[in-house]
Amino acid sequence: MSDLFDTGPGTDPSDTQAAGGGRLAPRPLADRLRPASLAEVIGQEQVLGPDGPLGVMLASGSLSSLILWGPPGVGKTTIARLLAHETDLHFEQVSAIFTGVADLKKVFEAAKQRRRAGQGTLLFVDEIHRFNKAQQDGFLPHMEDGTILLVGATTENPSFELNAALLSRSQVLTLERLSLAEMERLTQRAEQELGRTLPLDGPAREAMQEMADGDGRALLNLVEQAASWKVEGKLDTEGLSKRLMRRAAKYDKSGDEHYNLISALHKSIRGSDPDAAIYWLARMLEGGEDPRYLFRRLSIMAVEDISLADPQAQSVCLDAWQLYERIGQPEGELALAQVVIYLALAPKTNSSYMALKAAKALARQTGSAMPPKHIINAPTRMMKDQGFGRDYLYDHDAEDGFSGQNYFPEGVERPTLYQPVERGFERELKKRAEYFARLRAKRQTGG
Repeated sequence: MSDLFDTGPGTDPSDTQAAGGGRLAPRPLADRLRPASLAEVIGQEQVLGPDGPLGVMLASGSLSSLILWGPPGVGKTTIARLLAHETDLHFEQVSAIFTGVADLKKVFEAAKQRRRAGQGTLLFVDEIHRFNKAQQDGFLPHMEDGTILLVGATTENPSFELNAALLSRSQVLTLERLSLAEMERLTQRAEQELGRTLPLDGPAREAMQEMADGDGRALLNLVEQAASWKVEGKLDTEGLSKRLMRRAAKYDKSGDEHYNLISALHKSIRGSDPDAAIYWLARMLEGGEDPRYLFRRLSIMAVEDISLADPQAQSVCLDAWQLYERIGQPEGELALAQVVIYLALAPKTNSSYMALKAAKALARQTGSAMPPKHIINAPTRMMKDQGFGRDYLYDHDAEDGFSGQNYFPEGVERPTLYQPVERGFERELKKRAEYFARLRAKRQTGG
């Protein structure tokens, strides 16, 4: 697996010359540009810098087991390999996709033998999240007795995919996509290695870097292709797009990216930003998300974040969903877009959510407290004799159609669970709630 950088310009003859004098296929550019030290790694300053966790560990001479979490092509494999080199540990690499229990036992046994000989082992496990719980547990005793120093790599959120026991013995380091500035530095190193500049003008060069979507390995593959073109002058963005297909944006409908993007959409709507909301909707649609899933989540947003500030929002969601089912793709996506814009611009309140949350807490606290006797029906004579239903005031017969009776269990002090806000339609509900509160106080004082 590649990563990112420069071991000096030019091509080593060993790259193309076999031991017997035959010709080998040239090494890929990404492999030729592997960094020789951590100082050569482009990007990940938040992890590798002097004040970053790895920088501090290396400076203190105390390296712990690690989980490297980040998207493809940002340096996970290279960082692990260089860590082993800079700490004089034997580097052993396995992939969770191709490694079984028997293979791991051999790895652990070899690590024990090295340890007896005085050398430690850095075990790099790619795609570690693909190991099941039992396999993950198998690392623990060997981590605890010092047989291995584990460095796992994952593209998925470790808190969801890895065992708590494994996480408690490791430090999770988050690696980030390369920025455009970092991609430009990597492009320049590639040009130095190749001994020529790319046949692209400035905008086309930047467009190529954007195509790589923050993935250093993908960028080097694109650079290698572009460098081989025989063209007159420099290609512009249009010429580049004819020769290179834009890399599909990373989107796994069952993985982190799925949840990251729906979270971004939800928070943009909650934040009343229709432009950001429609952008995240487009990102999900471009990634192949099921529109029905989006309609379901938008309906949840209407209930959770808009609620009674605009009760019509729920109907807008359901009507648009039904319209989508009738007209299908691609025009049905316009119904989704309209819902997103409507919800983003609707007044917001979570008072219903907070009221239910507070009511549930009170319900747990009061347990099985009975309703007051006066509001319990008394279908039998015995219940009537025991006072059930006695003194119930029929609200329609009361002044203002409001009796003001107590409906909470006896001994439970009346709380205020629903607290409407001064936004949208809920402003009117707030006036009604305050009106009935005044009447209740008046009835209870005999006024």
